[in-house]
Amino acid sequence: MDVRTMVKDVWQRLAGVEASAGDAGVGERKTAMLPSILSPYRPAGRAGQSSLPKPTAANLRRFAETPVVRRAINVVKDKIASMDWQVRVRRGYSGVTVEDAEARMQVLRRCLEEPNASDSFRVLWEQVLEDLLVGGFGAVEMEATGDPERPFHLWAVDGATIQIDTKWDGDPSKPRYAQATGRIGQEALVPLLDDELIYVRLNPRSYTPFGLGRLEVAFETVNQFLSASRYAGKLASNSVAQYALWLNDATPEEHDRLIRWWQDEIEGTGRVPFLSCEQKPEVLKFAGGTDADLRLEWQEMLIRMIANAFELPPMLLGVQSDVNKSTAGEMADEAFQSAVIPVAKLLAEHITRDLFAKKLGWREFEFCFNDLESRDEMEELQIQTTLLQAGVLTVDEVRSMRGLSPIGAAVTQ
Repeated sequence: MDVRTMVKDVWQRLAGVEASAGDAGVGERKTAMLPSILSPYRPAGRAGQSSLPKPTAANLRRFAETPVVRRAINVVKDKIASMDWQVRVRRGYSGVTVEDAEARMQVLRRCLEEPNASDSFRVLWEQVLEDLLVGGFGAVEMEATGDPERPFHLWAVDGATIQIDTKWDGDPSKPRYAQATGRIGQEALVPLLDDELIYVRLNPRSYTPFGLGRLEVAFETVNQFLSASRYAGKLASNSVAQYALWLNDATPEEHDRLIRWWQDEIEGTGRVPFLSCEQKPEVLKFAGGTDADLRLEWQEMLIRMIANAFELPPMLLGVQSDVNKSTAGEMADEAFQSAVIPVAKLLAEHITRDLFAKKLGWREFEFCFNDLESRDEMEELQIQTTLLQAGVLTVDEVRSMRGLSPIGAAVTQ
């Protein structure tokens, strides 16, 4: 084995693709953890014309590391990932009629809290939410283990490497997705069935199988903001000259000698230059020499556009010129309603439908976040107390809404 083959084999093992799809055992991962390590560019693939690759996300992920965009992503991602959640019996079912309801809900919660050997619930779904907000693609591999105490394993997948078969006819035995691993030959694509991958699309559309991420919407605006910020930084650090000296009736030799003298003796030294000539040199200004030259208002407008793309108020991205005490609370509520709740509900629906129903066949259970209905704990408490007094809800139903077990089960435990 030559050195090149050995190095390639090492990188493949580091990327988690040492076993092919056919050799994977029960509950073992098929997709590669970091396929971009093997190949920074997307291979052409050989899955036929019906398999469409997602455009590269390299620039999107580079933009996602800039301060303003990172703030916008973290406002949504961190809020959802840190929410309290529960697994409960779905509407239309009863905990009394569902067999082993409490035991199975405990199994589901334990598996979600520890989805694999290295990740926690928050670590796993933060990766998915990041891809969802950046590129509109969030992917999680699901593999059944056959163990009743731990029926499944979950792994976050780079959504940019997932290809979708647009001719999939709904047959669960045929692959619907494929991951480009960066390898060559038959192992270039890892086929995945519909019940092996959770593929979350943000802003789904009918003319494309892919979603549209919020950073994709703001891509051009972020590019303009970075250019304006870079220009302002150079201008503020005096690396861009905004003036010139005009010498009247100077010969070329005098002109060159003055330039050399200025560069050698004056520039960067802080000395006071002395000039002696028949006519006073004139300073030609190319700009006003004020903060307006930094285009600060233009940068603020671009930040507002980025906030609009992420469905957030500009206040949360540091623009506070039009914020006061009376509007700050309303803007925070608006951000929660428009930016956080839709993404959180989309994620919960996919866990319920793809993981519980498709993978396990447990359609009587659902996943939900407890903090979506009301952000104010006292407001939520007052609503639940009023519904209890009116007889609309029972004590056990309120306990279920708050993620608690029924009174009878709590006494037994």
